[in-house]
Amino acid sequence: MPKTQAADGPTQRQLRVAEEVRHALATIFARGEFRDPDLLGATITVTEVRASPDLKHMTAFVSGLGKDLPAKQFTALKKSGPWLRGQISKSVRLRHTPEIHFQTDTALDYAFTIAKALNQPVVARDLGKEEEKP
Repeated sequence: MPKTQAADGPTQRQLRVAEEVRHALATIFARGEFRDPDLLGATITVTEVRASPDLKHMTAFVSGLGKDLPAKQFTALKKSGPWLRGQISKSVRLRHTPEIHFQTDTALDYAFTIAKALNQPVVARDLGKEEEKP
């Protein structure tokens, strides 16, 4: 019975290539060499890159140093996709340079929401009671 990709998760190769692309994007963003004036001076953090099974498409999760990118900068980043793809092709050796899709990273917002929920008195009380039981 053949294995399905969705059930198994990403392969080692997908993870390795995605990490290489994340490093390449982080380097490009650190240099700040953008052609779009809306991105000049922008601080962009690449938190994660996920690769498709065929490695032809990658989704880069980005944020602006602990906060969401402004809509204007996010739109400019999406428009810069083809140029960024060319820059990635120079630093990561692949048979086919992947098409990069950008998504805002909501993990930090989600973590703050969970932390806020855990700090509520009702939840803290319930957690405290469970710790007292043997």
